Amino acid sequence: MWMIPGQNQSWVSEFILLGFSSDPTTNSILFAVFLLIYLSSVMGNGLIIMLVCMDTQLHTPMYFFLCILSLLDVGYVTTTMPQMLVHLLADSQTISFAGCWLQMYVFSALGINESTLFVIMAYDRYVAICHPLRYTVILNWELCIWLAAGTWFCGFFFSLLHTFFTMSLPYCGPNRVNHYFCEGPSVRSLACMDTHIIEMVDLVLSVFVVVTPISLIVASYIHIAKAILKIKSTQARSKAFSTCASHLTVVTFFYGPATYIYMRPNSSYSPERDKQISLFYNAFTALLNPVVYSLRNKDIQRAFLKVMGHRRVDC
Repeated sequence: MWMIPGQNQSWVSEFILLGFSSDPTTNSILFAVFLLIYLSSVMGNGLIIMLVCMDTQLHTPMYFFLCILSLLDVGYVTTTMPQMLVHLLADSQTISFAGCWLQMYVFSALGINESTLFVIMAYDRYVAICHPLRYTVILNWELCIWLAAGTWFCGFFFSLLHTFFTMSLPYCGPNRVNHYFCEGPSVRSLACMDTHIIEMVDLVLSVFVVVTPISLIVASYIHIAKAILKIKSTQARSKAFSTCASHLTVVTFFYGPATYIYMRPNSSYSPERDKQISLFYNAFTALLNPVVYSLRNKDIQRAFLKVMGHRRVDC
């Protein structure tokens, strides 16, 4: 805490992240589990980035966006998990006010980037399946670069608004955040003023970054489903469904928990439940992406075997 000169009011200068447990044995087990998840996420997504960059046959819009998704996932888990791992073994679980501000901003920015990118990936599948002959014309490289740049702009712009409104609230104590990182709703619950207006502002932002993307994805897949059902070849229909299933699996794991966390009032805030749910769109989604896209994707498998030295791959 620190005092404002000439006033008797104290203000928070740092937060204490309570994490999952205060028991050293439990924390040691959690450290081993989360370290494995973190390393697997970074290596899995890093492998996809490497394969897409090295294999010219993967230089297509679909894998360009997949590469960006993997890059976002690496940044996503790195924003929170290394600090969480340190706190699991350290005696102190403090984070400075500025550090909390920065973590919340970067985490939100990357999350919004990913949310927007999922819409673009759904649009990519829509064009590939509904307009296959015009795919390279519609999704040319200039448009792909502009779409990718747009996701980054949306992420860092809307995150700035979300973080500014949350961190500009007065925090005069307590400073114990019942979470493993500085997530907006968890920190906001400590504010020493009515946060109803800020919640409404956050809800409006959530409509733009959660509800709108979900609506666009659903609209895309309605058209995709209609186009797939018209395909006469069973093999082609199965391949199209398989490609879409990978994307839908990841989208479900990301949007489901995120919608629950960010689109409900503080009155229903449950610290223990929210910590567990946030793991899905933070740690598990980043781990799931490379597993889903590598195990179900023959192009990625072929590129991996090629890099490993197997020149001839039967697909």
